[in-house]
Amino acid sequence: MELKGKKIIVTGSARGMGESTLRAYVRAGADVIGMDVTDDAGSKIVDEANTEGPGTAAYLHVDIADKDSVGKAFSEALSILGKLDALAHPAAIQRSSDAGNVSVEDWDQMFAINVRGTMLTNQAAHGYMKDSGGGSIINFGSISGLRSEPSAIAYSAAKGAVHSWTRTAAGTWGKDNIRVNAILPAMATPMYLEAMERADEEQRTASYWMNRRSIALGEEYGDPDTDLAPVMIFFASDASRFITGQLIPVDGGQTSVR
Repeated sequence: MELKGKKIIVTGSARGMGESTLRAYVRAGADVIGMDVTDDAGSKIVDEANTEGPGTAAYLHVDIADKDSVGKAFSEALSILGKLDALAHPAAIQRSSDAGNVSVEDWDQMFAINVRGTMLTNQAAHGYMKDSGGGSIINFGSISGLRSEPSAIAYSAAKGAVHSWTRTAAGTWGKDNIRVNAILPAMATPMYLEAMERADEEQRTASYWMNRRSIALGEEYGDPDTDLAPVMIFFASDASRFITGQLIPVDGGQTSVR
């Protein structure tokens, strides 16, 4: 679980699980580049992380759905870091959609960011990791990619694609000593908490039965800092060197993956 001297990129680092991951890596001694599209928040978070140490953090803008943006950001990150040991890739979007009326525009945007973004960032990371002898890519899947999601069909389909990509990338890049896994989290992120504040009683009740009721450990979502961050450290460290191609639920028992 040692990260001292590790060089890591974290996408979606301006908020939520990406923010918690970046802070955890810096506290564990890694040198980290955070990437996001929300530059003010992203810069603020790395400034705060640098006061905690003992690792270091810097921030770069990236649009993960744009190949040129990803290429430029990763190239600049490598010029700062010198090599790449791990990529943590929480960056994604989520929104409601129905199978009967989801629009082409919403479908395409969901796949552009959540699926194409995973492909582009993983490909960029693979090239640099291969040159330095291997590394760890940590994608973010979801229980939504495993079950029926009547209110989020596009998100569900996109996360299912991330799961398939993760397994195949792991099988393809193992020869390069690169492991690829996906975390399936159930965390109380700012996005979730804000959604619950906006929801009425009927919506909160429906959310409970759809999501929290099946969480064996307390029927509540986990905390990104205390429940997710240690897992992210493990998968970025050499302690996870013989684990690849796996979907790893960090969800208090909400679901089971075989």
